[in-house]
Amino acid sequence: MEELDLEKLKYPIGKFTAPDYYSAEYLATKIEEIETFPNRLEKEVIHLTDEQLDTPYRPGGWTVRQVIHHCSESHMNCYIRIKWALTENNPVIKAYDEVLWSEIHDNLTMPIKPTLDLLKGLHFRLAYIMKNLSESDLEKTFIHPSDNSENKIKKIIGSYAWHGNHHLAHITTLKKYKNWK
Repeated sequence: MEELDLEKLKYPIGKFTAPDYYSAEYLATKIEEIETFPNRLEKEVIHLTDEQLDTPYRPGGWTVRQVIHHCSESHMNCYIRIKWALTENNPVIKAYDEVLWSEIHDNLTMPIKPTLDLLKGLHFRLAYIMKNLSESDLEKTFIHPSDNSENKIKKIIGSYAWHGNHHLAHITTLKKYKNWK
């Protein structure tokens, strides 16, 4: 992996870029990516051995196992943040330290199957909520305390679709490099 570009390993699909305009087609595509993420992820990881799951996707990066568990934790936070934005007026959400979370024992050793199952239910709910948002719902916001940024739900749809695809690409890039099936 040393011969590969570290920046490309960190961002195999590039960094998230919010569109200038959130068309219905764009949002539908992103919601579909969110809805299908658990099955796409499971297809890539379900047959990996523990040794493969415990392989970092890049030098100094998380293991495949940590990436899988991180996706569930991050996307659970997404779900809660959307619910807050839908039920409160521009709430300040709770941030969390994803690096510290990734170092907790469960993320280092727990089997991936329960997390894959969790993602299926969670993403069903995320997609269900997202498919039924009104135009005014898409404009609702929350404040992220790390930078005091105001985040609209429509942007969150795009960024979390990217997030899933981003981490899936970490895994598929590693599998390709290692010639894993």
